[in-house]
Amino acid sequence: MSVFHLAYHVTDLNEARAFYGELLGCQEGRSTDTWVDYNFFGHQLSLHLGTPFETAATGKVGDHMVPMPHLGVILPKPEWDELAEKLKEAAVDFVLPPFTRFTGEPGEQSTMFFRDPSGNPIEIKGFADMAGVFAT
Repeated sequence: MSVFHLAYHVTDLNEARAFYGELLGCQEGRSTDTWVDYNFFGHQLSLHLGTPFETAATGKVGDHMVPMPHLGVILPKPEWDELAEKLKEAAVDFVLPPFTRFTGEPGEQSTMFFRDPSGNPIEIKGFADMAGVFAT
């Protein structure tokens, strides 16, 4: 099994801890005064103090323009449903609220886009059939 590692900037580690740890439910790993690691749905995410990268809604997917670049993860649909409900209850300001796209086509997926407190865009996809992740 391969695990990806991604490191990027956040402006406040306490805000990041509340968002990634408490809201998203990611387990905190090692940390220092300037960075913190998280188990981001089975992958290593390192958040370092600094200026976040610039993003713009330049990615056309279906009928939507999505923020680029962005971090994302794919979850089984029941886990996605649970997280989507939790984020709605927390009144997260969605870039794209939870919805399903490519209905009835290969790669049918549920998706949602939102930003962390530092403005970093995140996409969470949900697949009813994980075999469809790479469907053509």
